[in-house]
Amino acid sequence: MSGAGAQPATDARLHHPRPTADRRLAHGLSPCEPPAAVPVPLAATFENFDRLLHALEARLTLGISPIALTLARLDWLLHLANAPGRRLALLQQAWLDGLRLASWAGRRMFGAEDPPPFAPEPEDRRFLDPAWQWPPFVFFAQGQLALERFWEAATSDLRGVLGPHRRQVEFLTRQDLDLRAPSNFPWTNPEVIRRTVAEGGWNLLRGFSFFVEDLYRQFSGQPPVGTEQFRPGHEVAATPGQVVFRNHLIELIQYEPKTSTVYPEPVLIVPAWIMKYYILDLSPNNSLVRYLVDRGFTVFMISWRNPGPEDRDLAFDDYRRLGVLAALDAIGRIARGRRVHAVGYCIGGTLLAIAAAAMARDRDERLCTLTLFAAQTDFSEAGELMTFVDEAQLAFLEDLMWDQGVLDTWQIAGTFRLLRARDLVWSRIIRQYMLGERPQLSDLDAWSLDATRMPARMHGEYLRHLFLENRLSRGRYAVAGRPVALTDIRVPLFVVGTERDHIAPWQSVYKIRLLTDAEITFVLAASGHNRGIVSPPGELGRHFRIRTMAEDEPYIPPDHWPAVAELREGSWWPAWVEWLAARSGEPVPPPPMGAAEAGLPPLCPAPGTYVTMR
Repeated sequence: MSGAGAQPATDARLHHPRPTADRRLAHGLSPCEPPAAVPVPLAATFENFDRLLHALEARLTLGISPIALTLARLDWLLHLANAPGRRLALLQQAWLDGLRLASWAGRRMFGAEDPPPFAPEPEDRRFLDPAWQWPPFVFFAQGQLALERFWEAATSDLRGVLGPHRRQVEFLTRQDLDLRAPSNFPWTNPEVIRRTVAEGGWNLLRGFSFFVEDLYRQFSGQPPVGTEQFRPGHEVAATPGQVVFRNHLIELIQYEPKTSTVYPEPVLIVPAWIMKYYILDLSPNNSLVRYLVDRGFTVFMISWRNPGPEDRDLAFDDYRRLGVLAALDAIGRIARGRRVHAVGYCIGGTLLAIAAAAMARDRDERLCTLTLFAAQTDFSEAGELMTFVDEAQLAFLEDLMWDQGVLDTWQIAGTFRLLRARDLVWSRIIRQYMLGERPQLSDLDAWSLDATRMPARMHGEYLRHLFLENRLSRGRYAVAGRPVALTDIRVPLFVVGTERDHIAPWQSVYKIRLLTDAEITFVLAASGHNRGIVSPPGELGRHFRIRTMAEDEPYIPPDHWPAVAELREGSWWPAWVEWLAARSGEPVPPPPMGAAEAGLPPLCPAPGTYVTMR
């Protein structure tokens, strides 16, 4: 199903063809030797045995290679051993910080009210309870912060250490320190102690029952507690519409118009397929789709199929052909002659940028604007996910996916939770299993627990060709056998980054300014990768910066951009709708729902069937 336009598969680990004369020469054998001289079946058997072993190991490590991490630590350790000056500086820091801590603790023991010497980072919420400001808990917290300060100095900016290795050592050290934090143990956490005394230990019993229930649900394949309150088609993904096209990979949803006239150019949304599409159609007051429909736009949404092992050979280019292009073809049969406002989110935005570049190269002019939400096109600074992207790590992960056919939901979720372990692992353990509290899920929380799988070939190509080799920004990413260039895109772009995005840092998203020659309106929104995009008007604490840059305007580096951009309070959604409207024609009557005469009758009501696939 990879198709003629698929990205060439160059990694021999994904395929095992029989050896040709060129391969025999590469192994030092004569091409004239009889085939029996090359023990291909036996060699392949041995290699497959290794891959099965690696796949078993990966199931125990969430797909993280222990060899890759060992090499990273060894790289760091050898360079530190060869840097006596750096070791002396670390020894001096440890000595001075120890003196500061001991001196302050001594004064505090005798009643002094001096401020503690070490302050947590603004986003660190572990020690917010007032009891952490009093002995003995304040000493526990200060000791932890002093230890974290030392190891941050020890693992960062050590000359000679490879970039991926430095990130992995920092990651490992942070995980180890977070694990040992006094907030994670009931006998050193004042909030847990206070609750346990007040309830006579019932909070711990409740927490244990929650732990058993969660474990049972995970192993039995049931959704997490609380998600039953947010059912697609009922409480979420409830904007009225019809599935008007279906193939093996997508269902295309057309939403019913809410106004008597609509802008003539329809909006096509290409969501990420790492998760379900309905992050952009949550509950009615939190739905970007409903917001657009209410303001006179005809909206189409791609709903991706949740792949299984039988889809292991789906390629990244299949998502372009069977996803973006198939959806555009269907829209062209419904809204005849109309150009399209194309919108892509996260990996869906990366795919859309590739598709738009290929269309521009081939003189396909069906797009009138391009909008990218938290989508990267240059992966040289691709955020914390780069911690797990190097050759050793990818080989290990590819062996896991080779065995399974997909990267499974719990493996994807586990990786993302590790990247934000304080917020997504330890705080959850404390709140639920020690304090005995079940959090009230929001629609966005429930969506984040509705995970999907990733086909082996697609995910391997995505990580290798984009993350590791960064082919797209270097003009080496091929579509239909020819490289594409983002400079070919000439339509106006609306690009959104978010301030605290650990998946697609806004500085990385902003790099599209270097890769295109089109007009770009860039928005820097408050919050993170998901909450910064799901930003309905009326929510408190929202703000964004916005600036339009003409194609011939001098480049503004990201460090300077916030200072020259306009700061606005509230949601960025109205600014985007205004931008779309300014690039649309005069309103016309809505198009029909589907096009039965063109072979596209409505198939079933939204949200369709693919969104409920487990």
